[in-house]
Amino acid sequence: MSGKRLQVLITAPQQAELVETDFNEADLAGDEILGRTLFTLISAGTELSGHYLATGNLPRQPGYTAVFEAQRIGADVTDVKPLDRLFTMGPHASRQRRKRSECITVPAELPSEKALIARMMCVSMSTLTTTTARPPEPVAVTGLGPVGHFAAQIFQSCGYELLAVDPIEARRQDAQVVGIRNVAQRLPDKGEPLFGKLGLVLECSGNEQAVVDACKAVRKRGEVVLVGVPWAKKTDLSAFDVLHAVFHKYVVLRSGWEWEVPTQPAEFRVNSILGNIAAAMKWLAEGRIKTDGLYESHSPRDAQQCYQDLLNRRSKKLVTLFDWNKL
Repeated sequence: MSGKRLQVLITAPQQAELVETDFNEADLAGDEILGRTLFTLISAGTELSGHYLATGNLPRQPGYTAVFEAQRIGADVTDVKPLDRLFTMGPHASRQRRKRSECITVPAELPSEKALIARMMCVSMSTLTTTTARPPEPVAVTGLGPVGHFAAQIFQSCGYELLAVDPIEARRQDAQVVGIRNVAQRLPDKGEPLFGKLGLVLECSGNEQAVVDACKAVRKRGEVVLVGVPWAKKTDLSAFDVLHAVFHKYVVLRSGWEWEVPTQPAEFRVNSILGNIAAAMKWLAEGRIKTDGLYESHSPRDAQQCYQDLLNRRSKKLVTLFDWNKL
């Protein structure tokens, strides 16, 4: 059985449109779930650089994460019923068709739009489960965009002495509003109390200077984890600046690739992507991680304006969502 759905597509460089596309609604496999989308979240980094600014292989289907309401359920799925809300890494589209193994049930007390924030949290939770730094050691997060902001909340809530760093005042204010206690424009320099004492810096800005500063600021054998994607060259620094700092501080400089942990739980492995997302939603439901005032929702019909606002840093909130109920 064929059907239709509305979907946000990138049809040309810097051009997003809501269009009607074909959607397969044929008989579900035993492990599949089909339903209507409630909210989706835009990733300002991945979607802008990976899709919206792309010049080839168009049209493209952007999407980062979705919450949808189950309507039809495969015969082998026994733990989901109609109208249950499910989190998945699906596209910006009015309907979702996903395998049960790709979905996580949203806690009953957690609003659908807030559940999406778990995807932002998941990025730094991979570092949380793999770092050698342990509370109450001092750690820092540089770059308080969506990923860095929630990383700061997570690490502070887990008992680390947290320093949140961003040169943009509005982002520092967002951090202070939700209770981040120690906020600064830059990492500590020589002679300042935390210089040489940080066990970990999560570098979430993708800026070369921030990496060099982090390598200088950590303690000997401290970790600098590259969470932020360096989408473009921003400085004239040479590799020597990084190498010198790494060599003399014995720095562990490594990738912050979130998929270092397995997607599904596995024996002899610590945590998983879906397990981290489930934990993140639990923390959101408990109020351990704050989201009020940090996101805004728009109709998918306004996709072009949303992407332009993100591209040109005109968005008023930290996170931008599509509300599919507004169609």
